[in-house]
Amino acid sequence: MRFAGVKALDGVDLELSQAEILGLIGPNGAGKTTLVNAITGFQPLTGGSLAIADRDVTGWSPARLARLGVARTFQGVRVFTNLTVAENLEAAGLGVGQRRRRARRRATEVLELLGLSHTAQLAPSSLAAGTRRLVGIARALTMEPRFLLLDEPTAGLNEDESDELTAAIRATHAELGCGVLLIEHDMRVVMGLSDRVHVLDNGTTLAVGLPADIRANKDVIRAYLGDELGLSSVNGA
Repeated sequence: MRFAGVKALDGVDLELSQAEILGLIGPNGAGKTTLVNAITGFQPLTGGSLAIADRDVTGWSPARLARLGVARTFQGVRVFTNLTVAENLEAAGLGVGQRRRRARRRATEVLELLGLSHTAQLAPSSLAAGTRRLVGIARALTMEPRFLLLDEPTAGLNEDESDELTAAIRATHAELGCGVLLIEHDMRVVMGLSDRVHVLDNGTTLAVGLPADIRANKDVIRAYLGDELGLSSVNGA
């Protein structure tokens, strides 16, 4: 991915299976959100390719990728403020081609799964920050994704809210069997949720491995902190 001659992503090779939660981490400006935007069709690639189950989907629009099973959330929760929570979810289902009855039933199922049934007829703006973020995830799940990409889902949340959201992500992955790509700065969340961790730095892959291996990787520590003195920060302590 290039912007006016600047390489935002260079030679990144990322693979995600439906059986795993993959953490995507890196310092600010490492290219994490740019990568997710590229995967979901919001920014066109200037090189390389994207495939789903060996099917080349390079250059597909966000809507077309969504219908194939790629759903995402954004750093800032984007909702239709004139719709209720349930209607927001139904709109997502309709957007990927579900019939109205199916979209409504799916919305009800997802709200129940995430413990949000009590919010169905409420306006999203009336909800606490952590609950609004959960609604954003619920809306993506209503699309029945094969892959769910979460862009900093715990940003701005306190520790208790982060723990609740983390538990919901874990339960969702186990129940629905969709692969999860998790962009997150909270190392406690990343290391607690991820089966593997992919580290970006300056638009390139710095390391890929199990959480324990990433914690101990000196190159990762340097990328975050500039030296080897802050291991506890990378560990999330």
